[in-house]
Amino acid sequence: MFILILVVFIIGYMAIALEHNIRVDKSASALLIGTITWAILVLGAPQIYHVDTNLSVQELLESGTHFLKSLKEFFIYNFQAETSETSTLLNHFVLEELKHHLIEISEILFFLLGAMTIVELVDAHDGFSIITNRIKTTNKVKLIILLSLITFFFSAALDNLTTAIVMSALLKKLIKDKSDLWLFAGTIIIAANAGGAWSPIGDVTTIMLWIGGQISALSIVQALVIPSIVCIAVPLIFLSLKLKGNISRPESSEFSEHIVNPASEKEKKIVFVLGVVALLFVPIFKSITHLPPFVGILMGLGMIWAVTEVMHRSKNHEEKNRLSVIGVLRRVDVSSVLFFLGILMAVASLSSAGHLLILANFLETSIGDIYIVNLTIGLLSSIVDNVPLVAGAMGMYEVGPEIAGMSYPMDHKFWQFLAYCAGTGGSCLIIGSAAGVAVMGILKIDFMWYLRRISALALLGYLSGALTYYLINAYYYSPATTEVLNQL
Repeated sequence: MFILILVVFIIGYMAIALEHNIRVDKSASALLIGTITWAILVLGAPQIYHVDTNLSVQELLESGTHFLKSLKEFFIYNFQAETSETSTLLNHFVLEELKHHLIEISEILFFLLGAMTIVELVDAHDGFSIITNRIKTTNKVKLIILLSLITFFFSAALDNLTTAIVMSALLKKLIKDKSDLWLFAGTIIIAANAGGAWSPIGDVTTIMLWIGGQISALSIVQALVIPSIVCIAVPLIFLSLKLKGNISRPESSEFSEHIVNPASEKEKKIVFVLGVVALLFVPIFKSITHLPPFVGILMGLGMIWAVTEVMHRSKNHEEKNRLSVIGVLRRVDVSSVLFFLGILMAVASLSSAGHLLILANFLETSIGDIYIVNLTIGLLSSIVDNVPLVAGAMGMYEVGPEIAGMSYPMDHKFWQFLAYCAGTGGSCLIIGSAAGVAVMGILKIDFMWYLRRISALALLGYLSGALTYYLINAYYYSPATTEVLNQL
């Protein structure tokens, strides 16, 4: 059963990669592997967790059987009497694991839905023309550098997922040709992930490390801003030598409702400003209340919803529906949200079954070197979600006194390099990051196209930034440099 979960995941992953060849939508494949792996886990729990259900809970705990630490803690906490049935508690453990992961997954999905709805509402009012009309250049090199820089710094201030959603909407307004659109989108993914890696609020993994006490806000900025710049600069330099000519702009409006009933200039500006404020409000709201980001984005959506309802109250039903949240919800790509749900559920099953824990221990015992371990984790995060990988690393290397080489203090280079690798390594595959999944769904980018055209660029940037971090630390922390600094 343990191996079967991994086999199902690999088959499903291949189905997602070969979506256009097998003509099965990636969302269907993702939902299947997400549900099937959990079904296998609950049905095969005794074999997977090596639990003899013929023994009582007390006998099992006294037997010294080696199984997951979390399972043992669950048994001890829930054990009430000798009559407690091992099989029942084991089943409850799997259900609790599923509920635990669903809480984290739901936070991401609600955030994604809220952000996508805000972006679509701004787009329905043609609000992005305020920006696109100011971008006059059609030169491919100048435009890709400009958009990448905007994405890089926006993702640090907001987060890479929100920025990717916003920039995807902008790209549809700026570029007509599909091949150019996808190329620019691939660069946006790299820039969004690179920008999120050096900010404590720029990526979910840096947020985890920041809240968990592994890194401090100032140290992560100082340590990773230069490697992150290199991570996006190297692909941009390569593309600037390759790209020629100009991009072709789309028609003035992609949607007929903009022509039939365009919003007034005043309404356009109000909705655009409110949309930007709602997105910028999320990190501020989180830092003040410490509530999850999805609460802030839903509050922002509620605010814009109420304002637009009042703004268009005098219009007839048909006109109001085109510019309201209710009308816009029909344009939100729900299939992408379901795809995200399936992928995260599948990875969560690997985490609960112990596959990721085995992987983390294997990396430590077989490799050991923190740079190579983190580089490997970064590359693995392009295949499986970086959140459980980082969570596994946080569990293995707890902050505190060093115990048998398995602990690192706050702001240690292990944590800093982990933040960089987990944040940027996911760019190597389009489904390796939340930003990539969002852009893939919005712009309908093909997995294999991204693999052929963007993955090598992303890998080049990833390794270049990693090398930069290594060289900076090797020089800065060398005995000779330390002696010079002490003398100063």
